[in-house]
Amino acid sequence: MQKRIRFENRAGISLSAVLHTPDIIQTKAYALYAHCFTCTKSIKAAVTIATILERQGIATLRIDFTGLGGSKGDFADSNFSTDVADLIDAANYLANNHHAPQLLIGHSLGGTAILAAASDISSAKAVVSIGSPAKPSHILHLLEEHLNTLRVQGQAEVKLAGRPFSFKQSFVDDVSSNEVDYRNLRKALMVMHAPLDDTVSVDEAGKIFAAAMHPKSFVSLDGADHLLNNTQDAEYAANVIANWADRYIEPLAIADDVDQGVTVTGNTQQGFLCKVEANGHRFAADEPLSFGGTNLGPSPYDYLAAALGTCTVMTLNMYARHKKIKLESASVNVQHQRVHVKDCEECESQTKKVDQLTRVIHLKGELSEAQQKRMLEIADRCPVHKTLENDIQVVSQFANEP
Repeated sequence: MQKRIRFENRAGISLSAVLHTPDIIQTKAYALYAHCFTCTKSIKAAVTIATILERQGIATLRIDFTGLGGSKGDFADSNFSTDVADLIDAANYLANNHHAPQLLIGHSLGGTAILAAASDISSAKAVVSIGSPAKPSHILHLLEEHLNTLRVQGQAEVKLAGRPFSFKQSFVDDVSSNEVDYRNLRKALMVMHAPLDDTVSVDEAGKIFAAAMHPKSFVSLDGADHLLNNTQDAEYAANVIANWADRYIEPLAIADDVDQGVTVTGNTQQGFLCKVEANGHRFAADEPLSFGGTNLGPSPYDYLAAALGTCTVMTLNMYARHKKIKLESASVNVQHQRVHVKDCEECESQTKKVDQLTRVIHLKGELSEAQQKRMLEIADRCPVHKTLENDIQVVSQFANEP
């Protein structure tokens, strides 16, 4: 799920951002993403990486720096230091309105900026740079033909990737005077770089990696270009980041002991796909492709069977623990089908069908024949089993009714 956001930085400038939050699974951490030089939050790699992280349970905020994309302010008045400040302000926004970011990710010069900002974002546990230069001044090679004009006139228009940008001498002075203290980063670091990057040499990644202290990791984005234009390259980077970050982030606490019931939401335009929220847990429900669904989650009857199966296993294990039975594990396979009723005296038609749940139980352990027979009896006592065999009344009403 993506939500457009606006917040003010310390200079009172309105910045544009998009927050990706997991729509199906529980959010385990928040991340902050910094885009590449003169790019925006909407660059393909940023969207792809944030989307993959969202699916992995990591909510991600991608922002536009001052004067870029949907953010207000004049790009000519921005520099490396203002980018760093924007990132710190974005982290504060997350901390004040959601959860403080534990993962920081930056692409190209955005990676250098995120590394510079990391020491001022105390919540951050892990930092990732993608195709980033070791020093902010590296970017000056793109302005090389205009450096003399900037010194003399104080301002110049430069075309980058076919778009005109106005630069001031203050930008040159700022990137020239800024250094990143990698040795005192005090965060887990992962450096990602494409060996054949023709915009920022892989040698820059080597400088960052050599200067940083452990824990640190290097990942080669073999075959990728600087901007990760190939979707598969961006997806690979995102999946590696998510798995690596799991080692360092502290999962957000899940609300417990509050029965909020189960809420199911479905978008009419998404067919059978539903989002299920059950006491802080999120998952999907859908129908198989053969039924016209998209098969992104179990079907309603799958969940019904799962309810009976899980309750049965829980009950059997609990009983075994209580009676000290040598049961190692229990597994249950549940099949749902509609079957014909035989010899039904109350049926108007002998062709009437009823729902049947067939439960096949597998017990692993040293159980006597008597114990196995008793366990089968105990399975029939699981609460869901009893509920399904009771008379069930379903009451429906609109939300605004008492």
